[in-house]
Amino acid sequence: MLGILTLDTAFPRIRGDLGCPETFPFPVRYATPKGAAVDLVVHRRDDSMLPAFIAAALDLVEAGALGIATTCGFLARWQDRLTAEIPVPVLTSSLLQAGLVARTLPRGRRVGIVTYSAADLTPELLDAAGVPAYSPIAGVDPAGVFGRTIRHGAAALDLRAMADDVAGASRHLVASHRDIGAIVLECANMPPYRRQVEAATGVPVYDAAQLVGWFYAGLAATRQRHSLRDLW
Repeated sequence: MLGILTLDTAFPRIRGDLGCPETFPFPVRYATPKGAAVDLVVHRRDDSMLPAFIAAALDLVEAGALGIATTCGFLARWQDRLTAEIPVPVLTSSLLQAGLVARTLPRGRRVGIVTYSAADLTPELLDAAGVPAYSPIAGVDPAGVFGRTIRHGAAALDLRAMADDVAGASRHLVASHRDIGAIVLECANMPPYRRQVEAATGVPVYDAAQLVGWFYAGLAATRQRHSLRDLW
């Protein structure tokens, strides 16, 4: 079983989204630290929630989680702090794969990042994820459907508008940086729209769901964990 820490959001989680259990062909269990809103964690960059995330992760480990993932790419800033406190492997962000993707590209090609919030994807956060600080970045329009839905919530998803916003940011990225050889989608809510990004850009696209699948494939080969209560 994989443990997944989610932000406290208010929109439907569809297949492909890391917050939807149907995304994965393996068992997952979720924990949502109370008060971990997008505005607090992403836009205010408030680290006061870190202890709650650690506690929630430890509860998942006690329940038998082989590893811990999160549904927010911006939690890359906590990667080292979480691995220091949690006794199983931790994968905080889709951004962690950008360095590997870059190594696969032909000479003269770079990885571009498409993100929920370009304003909050700071050089310091990129550095924490092992990504060159001034990598090409494009964010969705904060006033668009995708940006407003993630930040403020919605009772239902406008799937076409969500896809158009993510594909539009991706199209802008490759138009502004002609040396883009691949795209990494930072946001764990973007994988449902990966096909539209591929069609809009014509370059390989890597997302959080793919990365979590790779992460769990290695974990699943290890000895199954048991909860502490199962050992008594």
